[in-house]
Amino acid sequence: MRKLGKYLKETYDELVNKVTWPSADDLQSSVIVVSIASLIIALIVWLMDVFFSWGMDLMFKIPGLA
Repeated sequence: MRKLGKYLKETYDELVNKVTWPSADDLQSSVIVVSIASLIIALIVWLMDVFFSWGMDLMFKIPGLA
């Protein structure tokens, strides 16, 4: 139990005194970059899905079923 207490105390000390936390401006910039990148990747995946579905419809269109 003593080891757990020591571990938690050292962990807290490291998080408070040794870790360099980003500033609010840096964090906001990172959030904007990640959000834009996520939207672009989602758009690319959506376009690939649309074109793949369209291509499959063209390839496997069975007359008289649709």
